[in-house]
Amino acid sequence: MNFDLQIATALLTRTPATLNALLRGLPPSLTQTNEGEDTWDPRTVVAHLIHTDRINWVPRAKWLLEFGESRVFPPPANNNPRENPLEHLLDEFTDVRAEKLAELHAMHLTGQDLTRRGLHPKFGSVTLSQLLATWAAHDLTHLHQISRILAHQFKESVGPWTEFLGVMHCNGHSSF
Repeated sequence: MNFDLQIATALLTRTPATLNALLRGLPPSLTQTNEGEDTWDPRTVVAHLIHTDRINWVPRAKWLLEFGESRVFPPPANNNPRENPLEHLLDEFTDVRAEKLAELHAMHLTGQDLTRRGLHPKFGSVTLSQLLATWAAHDLTHLHQISRILAHQFKESVGPWTEFLGVMHCNGHSSF
């Protein structure tokens, strides 16, 4: 599939509501549990999404359009998960995402803009469409991660049905 900014923004627009529907009001036994050592709980994932929205996608898109391949993207700041309650983070994520999508919309990107290139510190030359497609896929990666974390809490309880539940066999694939 060729990159389509409208499809990507349709997904990006839905992520906060999806997380709200999935996580808000769940007991801490589900939302404050992870998959084991050095793994995240859902609250940390939401904090990460807030952090990356603030420092990564739209700021890097603007950087790419301003500097092209003449300057490497600045390195991301450390992800410092907030200690706020999950409900507060869900509200904050909704606000930050709306702000960043409004900024993206205000850029009035053209097809030609989407082919412009910037310089990533690890990957080298990347296009704006690749950056924006990664934003959408990043959301989906973390929605998958949260689903996996929640399912992990039922791993022993489902008994023999584990065989048929792919989420019970997935160990994750994200390096963030």
